[in-house]
Amino acid sequence: MTENQNPEQQARDRIDAQLRAAGWVVQAKSKVNFSAASGVAVREWQTDVGPADYVLFIDKQAVGVIEAKREEEGQHLTVHESQTEGYAAAKLKWVNNKAPLPFLYEATGAITRFTDARDPKPRSREIFSFHRPETLSDWLNEGKSLRARLAELPPLNPGHQPAKELRLRDCQETAITNLEQSFREARPRALIQMATGAGKTYTAITSIYRLLKHADAKRVLFLVDTKNLGEQAEQEMMAYVPIDDNRKFTELYSVQRLKSSFVDKGADVCISTIQRLYSLLQDKELDEAAEEINPAELTQPKAPPPVAYNAKIPPEFFDFIFIDECHRSIYNLWQQVLDYFDASLIGLTATPDNRTYGFFKKNVVSDYSHEKAVADGVNVGNEIYLIDTQVSQQGGILAAQQQVEKRERLTRKKRWEQQDEDAAYTAKQLDRDIVNPDQIRTVVRAFRDNLPTIFPGRDEVPKTLIFAKTDSHADDIIQTVREEFGEGNAFCKKVTYRAAQDKKLADGSVLEGEDPKSILAQFRNEYHPRIAVTVDMIATGTDVKPLECLLFMRDVKSRNYFEQMKGRGTRTLDMDDLKKVTPSAKTAKTHYVIVDAIGVTRSLKTASQPLITKPGVPLKDLAMGILMGACDTDSVSSLAGRLARLNKQLDADDQRRLREAAGGVELSHLVSKLFNAIDGDLIEARALELAGLPIGNDPGDTLRDKAQQQLVGEAAALLNGEFIELIDTIRREKEQTIDHDTLDTVTYAGWSQDSAAQAEALTGEFADWLAANRDEIEALSIFFAQPWRRREVTLKLVRQVLDKLKADKPRLAPLRIWQAYGQLDSYNGAPPEQELTALVALIRRVCGLDEKITPFADTVRKNFQTWIMQHHAGGADKFNEEQMNWLRMLRDHIAHSCHVDRSDLDYSPFDAQGGLGKMWQLFGEGMDPLLDELNEALVA
Repeated sequence: MTENQNPEQQARDRIDAQLRAAGWVVQAKSKVNFSAASGVAVREWQTDVGPADYVLFIDKQAVGVIEAKREEEGQHLTVHESQTEGYAAAKLKWVNNKAPLPFLYEATGAITRFTDARDPKPRSREIFSFHRPETLSDWLNEGKSLRARLAELPPLNPGHQPAKELRLRDCQETAITNLEQSFREARPRALIQMATGAGKTYTAITSIYRLLKHADAKRVLFLVDTKNLGEQAEQEMMAYVPIDDNRKFTELYSVQRLKSSFVDKGADVCISTIQRLYSLLQDKELDEAAEEINPAELTQPKAPPPVAYNAKIPPEFFDFIFIDECHRSIYNLWQQVLDYFDASLIGLTATPDNRTYGFFKKNVVSDYSHEKAVADGVNVGNEIYLIDTQVSQQGGILAAQQQVEKRERLTRKKRWEQQDEDAAYTAKQLDRDIVNPDQIRTVVRAFRDNLPTIFPGRDEVPKTLIFAKTDSHADDIIQTVREEFGEGNAFCKKVTYRAAQDKKLADGSVLEGEDPKSILAQFRNEYHPRIAVTVDMIATGTDVKPLECLLFMRDVKSRNYFEQMKGRGTRTLDMDDLKKVTPSAKTAKTHYVIVDAIGVTRSLKTASQPLITKPGVPLKDLAMGILMGACDTDSVSSLAGRLARLNKQLDADDQRRLREAAGGVELSHLVSKLFNAIDGDLIEARALELAGLPIGNDPGDTLRDKAQQQLVGEAAALLNGEFIELIDTIRREKEQTIDHDTLDTVTYAGWSQDSAAQAEALTGEFADWLAANRDEIEALSIFFAQPWRRREVTLKLVRQVLDKLKADKPRLAPLRIWQAYGQLDSYNGAPPEQELTALVALIRRVCGLDEKITPFADTVRKNFQTWIMQHHAGGADKFNEEQMNWLRMLRDHIAHSCHVDRSDLDYSPFDAQGGLGKMWQLFGEGMDPLLDELNEALVA
């Protein structure tokens, strides 16, 4: 292609190259040779309405037409669709075509649009490149198009109910039903927003199964952004059993998780990280370490190699792509991977942001929030417990003339020096510039001492995850936790989702790092560790269902980030599985507690991403990436944020050294230039300048990208290798000061007002439910309206209330309501061991029989004591010791079973003492009236 060619010919040359890349042989009409290949594209084929630019033949059969336009026509290519349709419907010369050709393309060489005329409502779509001849041949052999088959998907539940354990949750059924309606409407993208723990992956697998079975989908991709998510998805597919077949999913369909450059074309489902897929399209080997962490943390070069056509994995290779945790993997470099494929995109996430909604064109087929999941009993909610200390709120002062300890951040090597002058430090400097061991100790000790209030009745520390600020901070916390709880190494460990790093020792031997997967498995499945400390474990795939407590010792400003952190505690767990790791648990997991020791629940949250979005990327790597041309917003923002933070720690000598290395430029100037390079207003102004347009016009995304590249380039011009090395050296030199003199004190430890409000709302909802059902359930009717019949309340009647409550309102579990009343009534005792007797006490509290929450057993014992005193004071014969022993057994039975009658005397513990006969011997004809009297007096 030469520059002096006209635009039309340049476009045709590019189209020819794209057709050849896709496996077509391109021929002029005067040199037609159908034996040259199965797929032949002939230029200027004559029709009865004029020559078509290209006619596509497969085995001498005309199947499609291409309307070629010059590149400038790309902005309104759709207006030429009618022209393409005219050629497709025309009579082709020398061809006996009775029906219009089904496959229609409009192309400029830069943009290609495609319409399948077999669709129920044919609609064009932009595609990366032309489809291969064998693809069009397969489509013709299938008869109906994929969109036509999707329009005929059968109902999800056609009149039969599967086994209970195989049934879909309502939220899952809604998501799949709405997704399939989206398919029927031929929407190219759809978003499934579903709360953590609600079963996003199970929902996706169910949808994939139905697409393979009922829509005859050729191949489906399940795309993840970390290796552990891919492993987790593979395990779920291996365990999945469809609701209409007793065979496992992997027995019905072939599933391949991509681990190398080999892609099995016979696989029905492929599981891959987006990093591996990108490398496959580039025909490059992938370092497996790149699959271990979120790709948003990987520094990208300035101009990443664009995705090019790859015949091994053509754009039509997948019919559907399910994108797990799509809020992280649909932007920047990775979006071009998704744009490459001619497939329907289905996003899965619990925490979408505005960019996510925009990418999926606001086609939200499932909007199942955490609040809805809690209401349905799919997730558990949280309560907030605050720990405020003087130092964590106000900071402290280092007095002059004292010896202070200095510690290197990375090596933790220590030295002492004299403090020259008084120096105040703020709460924000804690655990970064200043380490106050007593502040950490005060928080940990307050947490330890208040555990009986936070989790009453527990013999062991509930599974707890502590969020730390940095690795150094995490190490300080771990040591303090072990000391304050008087436990060993197994009790508290650091847990991470990153790969363990091996260390090479001086003698050449290798010290293997502790495997994070094994620690995570221990935390999830074993008694120890009870407490885990983490900096980065907020990624999905790290769920620990027995986790009941999140202790925040770091703040976070991003709403999305905070929701992901909270999501670690939302998983439900039944009582048997919870007791396996937490033996003293009395019920299933009903909620989790956020212990806020830093103000994270009260700080202002924004919907935007955090400034430093790549905390795991070394500062030196970020700077080198920018120097080498990286210009993505995340890299620039992270470098600017890290340098701004470092700039606040520099002394005059550091500033001088950096100024000299940068040719007289201040570090603050570089930071300003970096921030300007991602400032939307400045980017827009530069783009308008490049376009030569006045303010108010649209310069277009291409010029905006160019403008940002220019601005980043101007900032990068201030960098050089010497400067970056010096920055890294100074960063390492920066030491933490250990403040041993400022002792910390707890200023407040208790439930937050929000938590109290939640408790009031929860108890109010419970009271409303009791009132709404008072006339339908006999036990409630007795308590509310017929108190004289309370002696008739049996365990069976109370169980009816419990069963109805669990069916209607699973979130109103009696022991959870007990804890809520415990907050409101300042009750610090252990919760009841049984749900049934807890429910009786709660009903008494709602009915006003008890002013404060009181264990039913305590009520029974108190009433028994009063009854005995009244009996003895009434002049009647006093009970002898043998009779009193029986009465105490009757009292304890009522305390656990609400009621006692004759039939109970044949069972433990009465049978061991002689049963019904013995009681008759002791009390004679007064036995039955005595039982009635006890039932009435003890439950009054």
